[in-house]
Amino acid sequence: MSGETVITKLLDLNHFRTNGVALAVGFFFSFRLFIMLLSVRILGTEPQTGVAASLALNILFLVAVAFHSPGKVRYPISQMGQLAPVRWAFVFLSFSCCSLLWTSAVSAPAAIAFWCGIAADVAIVIVMLRGGRTEVVAESLMKGYVWGACAVAVIAWLLPAQSDLRLGDEELLGPNAIGYLCAFAFFFAQYLMREKDGKWGAAAVLLSVTMLRSLSKTTIIAFLASEVFLLWNDKSIRRKTKVLLALGAVVIIVAFSSLLTSYFDSYVNSGNQAETLTGRLGIWTYFLLEAIQQPWIGHGFHSVWQVVPPFGADQFEARHAHNELIQQFYAYGVVGICMFLGIYGSLWLQVRRLVGGPRKTFFFALLLFILVRGLADTEAFDLSLPLWAIVLISVLVNHEHAKRPLFVDVPLPTCPQPVAPERRV
Repeated sequence: MSGETVITKLLDLNHFRTNGVALAVGFFFSFRLFIMLLSVRILGTEPQTGVAASLALNILFLVAVAFHSPGKVRYPISQMGQLAPVRWAFVFLSFSCCSLLWTSAVSAPAAIAFWCGIAADVAIVIVMLRGGRTEVVAESLMKGYVWGACAVAVIAWLLPAQSDLRLGDEELLGPNAIGYLCAFAFFFAQYLMREKDGKWGAAAVLLSVTMLRSLSKTTIIAFLASEVFLLWNDKSIRRKTKVLLALGAVVIIVAFSSLLTSYFDSYVNSGNQAETLTGRLGIWTYFLLEAIQQPWIGHGFHSVWQVVPPFGADQFEARHAHNELIQQFYAYGVVGICMFLGIYGSLWLQVRRLVGGPRKTFFFALLLFILVRGLADTEAFDLSLPLWAIVLISVLVNHEHAKRPLFVDVPLPTCPQPVAPERRV
């Protein structure tokens, strides 16, 4: 066996090897959605105790990763900082930290704690990428995230349905969070299947069905738009496979037709509620009017919960503006809009520089999903595409862009044969 073949086989083994720490981190990143709910419903604690437990685990994971990762530096932090999306993520973290000085949050200590949780997420991913192989760390984290989301999906099915027939808990966890988590994890499962790193078909089916069962309208629309884009533009997927996937989606929708019909009737008949489109228009209007009052630097980090008055006759308490751009304008003013454009614009440009192929199409589809979902929903503290995921995807895309084959069969240049001088007669 030649040395070239041995090295190639070793590279293949490294590619499919799993990083246990990254696997555990990925599981925690997705499963923590239920930590507070399980703490309250099973252990009988207060919601604040469950939130504190989740944040404490966040810091413990950071400490564990820091102790586990010392040694050889494979990807220096200074090199990561050269990537535009990573720089913008640092800018977002820095400015949101500064906004704690003028935030209108009800509890400044709570705002500081939530910010530390987001910063810890980013630090965890950076430390793992700094000391591990990029592909192994990224794919291991994705595996853990998918498994954690599958655990969330199973628990969500076991919970009693809400009064509006959707998954979740009336007081502690909305269906939109469950639907978004399952959709985001589905993209990770899809990436792993494309890389032929394990069998994730069953997990993808569970996540997609749970997302549909959550009846999260914005997430479902964004998911369908992104998957149609992916199937239409990805030439590596056979036409037969595309047809089977489309038929499978139709079968699932037909199977849930009675539930969808019942929910649609309930949705139409409760048009005065804040969760409907009419209610969303009222929420957007309120946040825009408030944002104009402090247009340059905004109201600060964690400046919505129990600060913004309840909406509608049912006294709906919003946790965010239900639109990502409006949320950033409200929280950070014009600076927030610039950060929003800088983060997503730089990530789009980075993906655009990839050589055309399945990976480029996949990352564009993921960005499309995030942006469409952000039109009517977002996150309370983070971006719709979490900062840790921005760092991970940016480093992974850069790795794909810079990756070159180690052994290329290129013919060696041949030296011209010397020509014998002509003999004079």
